[in-house]
Amino acid sequence: MYYRRNRRTVHLRLLRLLLIHLRVPSVHVHEIAVFSGSAHPELASDICAHLGVPLRPVRVQRFANDCIEVQLQANCRERDVFLIQPLVPPTQENLVELLLMLDAARGASAARTTVVLPHYAYARSDKKDMPRVSIGGRLVADLLLTAGANRVLTMTLHSPQVHGFFSMPVDHLHALRELAAHFRARDMSNAVVVSPDLGNAKPAAAFARLLGVGVAAGAKQRFADDKVSISSIIGDVAGKDVIVLDDEIARGSTVVELVERLHEIGVNSIRIACTHGLFADGAIKRIGDLPGVREIVCTDTVPIAPQKRTPKLTVLSIAPALAEAIRRIHNGESVSALFDAP
Repeated sequence: MYYRRNRRTVHLRLLRLLLIHLRVPSVHVHEIAVFSGSAHPELASDICAHLGVPLRPVRVQRFANDCIEVQLQANCRERDVFLIQPLVPPTQENLVELLLMLDAARGASAARTTVVLPHYAYARSDKKDMPRVSIGGRLVADLLLTAGANRVLTMTLHSPQVHGFFSMPVDHLHALRELAAHFRARDMSNAVVVSPDLGNAKPAAAFARLLGVGVAAGAKQRFADDKVSISSIIGDVAGKDVIVLDDEIARGSTVVELVERLHEIGVNSIRIACTHGLFADGAIKRIGDLPGVREIVCTDTVPIAPQKRTPKLTVLSIAPALAEAIRRIHNGESVSALFDAP
């Protein structure tokens, strides 16, 4: 009798598990929902065009007391939600908007919420180099987790250790292949890649390998946000066609200082390449007016205002790479395999 009763209990449990399993793959679980904040809707639209999915609407309004309210105007229940929002000026407002979008997705019972962060501005606050200074990169990562982020997809962090600030999976892409594809259309027989400092030497070396050229680096010392000194260039650059590679250009102080050192050595030509073209305080004109600078190349991880665009500026689309990464995340495929592609 006990054996028969026990066997029936086991069968009932197996039946219950089977019914639960059959209910899990509902029509909504495999659906994707992509939303964009106010920071860069053009990039979000391009990403959705490559994915072949609609960009879902978001309503953002401001109350009389200056508080922001965000509403995701599409169903999120049991969907794979992606929120696209680079942290660009006005950085604090875009950050709060992203946090509210995350909270809204969590409250709407999203199955998983991935933050697509093409530019993580607080990545530059990655260490405590003075007394009583906050490590903003870690704090903002904690805020994203608390607000409801399950995963982060980002592009070219300022330093590798920022990846470790996130207590969630992070897919860290780079734009080296897109930049290399652009420069391969030019004569690279006399080219050399130059990193502004030793901290960026590893990505510069990887970029140089993609182009099949040599690499050099500047010995930089920073005294303030807009004051740097490059004492020397490590590597052979005399008479070369130089490609300066940096992760981002804000005020351009480092690039201006580096170009001056390169002219003293006697280079043939200079091209500037970066992932994040912020170009604050007239940086694009200041760099473009430097003698010998033939081209400035960046990606569209951040929006480039029309008044910042000049004939020397080339903006490459990063939407295909981000769209492919989103597709792989959604389908449970390897994202690191993107770096192995030719």
